[in-house]
Amino acid sequence: MISPETTTQTPYSEFLNSFKNALQCAFYERDNIEKFIQKRGFPALVLRNIMAENPLSVAIPKEYGGRGGKIKEILGIIEASSYESLPLSLTFGINIGLFIEPVAKYAHDFVKKEIFYRFMNQQNMGGLMITEPDFGSDALNMQTTNVKVGSNYHVKGIKHWQGLTGMADYWLITSRKKHENGDLGRDIDFFICDVQQPNQKIIVEEYYNNIGLYPIPYGKNLIDIQVPEQNKLKPESTGLKLMMDLLHRSRFQFPGMGMGFIHRMLDESIKHCNSRIVGGKPLMALDQVQYQVAKIQSAFTVASAMCTRSSLFSGLDTNLASSGVEANSMKAYITDLMQESAQTLTQLNGANGYKAESVGSRGIIDSRPFQIFEGSNEMLYTQISEMILKMMIQKKTMNLIDFLKTYDLTHNSATYFKTFLNFNIDNNLPQRKIVDLGRIISRVVAANHVVDLGEKGFNAELIRDSLENLKHDVSNLVNSYKFHSNISPVEEYLDKSSWLEFCD
Repeated sequence: MISPETTTQTPYSEFLNSFKNALQCAFYERDNIEKFIQKRGFPALVLRNIMAENPLSVAIPKEYGGRGGKIKEILGIIEASSYESLPLSLTFGINIGLFIEPVAKYAHDFVKKEIFYRFMNQQNMGGLMITEPDFGSDALNMQTTNVKVGSNYHVKGIKHWQGLTGMADYWLITSRKKHENGDLGRDIDFFICDVQQPNQKIIVEEYYNNIGLYPIPYGKNLIDIQVPEQNKLKPESTGLKLMMDLLHRSRFQFPGMGMGFIHRMLDESIKHCNSRIVGGKPLMALDQVQYQVAKIQSAFTVASAMCTRSSLFSGLDTNLASSGVEANSMKAYITDLMQESAQTLTQLNGANGYKAESVGSRGIIDSRPFQIFEGSNEMLYTQISEMILKMMIQKKTMNLIDFLKTYDLTHNSATYFKTFLNFNIDNNLPQRKIVDLGRIISRVVAANHVVDLGEKGFNAELIRDSLENLKHDVSNLVNSYKFHSNISPVEEYLDKSSWLEFCD
């Protein structure tokens, strides 16, 4: 059994180094990560050796034997994992952000005790079920229902694309109250399901053949369970706000996954470009190559700034339900940077980058769904714009730079972009422009974090170069925003559209 003293008395630096050594041993000594990266699931011995370090203890409260849920420690473990394996990092992210933290904050105390005991001593795992086959991101219209029957709740429905399908021991399941007349309530209820209990088993109807993140199982889950009433989470106000607090806190932790992943892309790029000789000179001597590597390095700085901000702001004592602009900005922008960094490394590697075992090509496939799950980035950029526009209207200020200079998430960085952002926002923008605007705002928010990190003493050259890169990025996005086009698909495009008809 893991005692509280065992985990809390070990200095975090020692705990983290021990975990990193375990990753090295598991992936490179006991097994070869390149051999199993395209096989389903982690090899049992690999996962067992990693989990023996109790990495999830960083998120568990001290009174239950954990390290106390410090965001800095959580992000450190997630970063170390994603440097070696993005699927492993996501596995920890699912467990921590989508199960352990909401249970620690909203579950009954006597329910937490057994759950955290099993996490600490039996290597249990947990996940979250929100998404349904017919509703996707439209969570407010989910059809999974709950009905109170005596001292239990009968929860019934279908969920899919849950990471750790068939693998997790616990699930947080969202549903809506079913009234006697058959109507569904507007609020969302959360229930803890323990699949080891007889009346709480979840049937996996289908496992999906996902093209990346191979070690993580996904699928379709049939739910028809009886859950004790004490397994219902207790929201501070409404279930909807609980869900937003949960999802926003999870999005605040995406930079941890991005941090390690981008760090790996940067290290691999520098190593390759310094060792690859072209025309008698290293690849790094080429100006275009320097530009590409510098962009990954800028992403490294942005991720560092986001992790710092998240560590200081997103603890369980802070309710993040109203922090949509910042949470969405972090998740959408860092996942865009992850994909761009993987694409760049693959390009720099040339033909070798197209090998299945290439870190870059694996990175492209594994990081791509990060731009989709927990809200597609286009949807999140849209929400950012809508929230900002609402604030601008309330302040009766439609000039973008004037607003950003006074907004708490951008007031330190707005002046860097005054040349580009001195224009008024139309309140009736088409959606494609709303997405562009959200991208612009997310970069300015990120720049604010970078400025703050620089003031703390972070490498001044990295801060300077990152801000220059952000200015370049915003300039390009503003050009896209100001370019007016009403192009739409021609659905009956086959009429007079075969080039063969126009050749002799």
